[in-house]
Amino acid sequence: MSVTDLPLVAMLRNRMQWQQTRQKVLAENVANADTPGFRARELKAPRFRPDGSLAAAGLPGVGLERTSLVHLAGTGQAAPPEERTGTRFEMMPSGNAVSLEDEMLKAADNQGDYQLASLLYRKSLQTLRIAVGK
Repeated sequence: MSVTDLPLVAMLRNRMQWQQTRQKVLAENVANADTPGFRARELKAPRFRPDGSLAAAGLPGVGLERTSLVHLAGTGQAAPPEERTGTRFEMMPSGNAVSLEDEMLKAADNQGDYQLASLLYRKSLQTLRIAVGK
């Protein structure tokens, strides 16, 4: 088994690839902000199953195991995160539905998420190197 086949590393790599693709889509939205009739596009985010594993085809699942009743105690009903599900502005007279403010907010969120995933990826590899003695 190679290092890249480990579930955590594979999930982080998949997440970073999704964020790179999302950045391209957001950049296209901004580039076409003045194009008549253009509508902003968005990628669906990878979803996790209730047990914590990634619900995407081809990826090994990584779940959480509760080894004690006091671990991960909670109601089990977490409040869903608030998502920006539309633009704050209506469509322009030219038929364009791109809001530059919304696209810039999405790009900034995406950049922060990518930096976090790359940091976790790098730290995971450092931990593996320490474990094997290199």
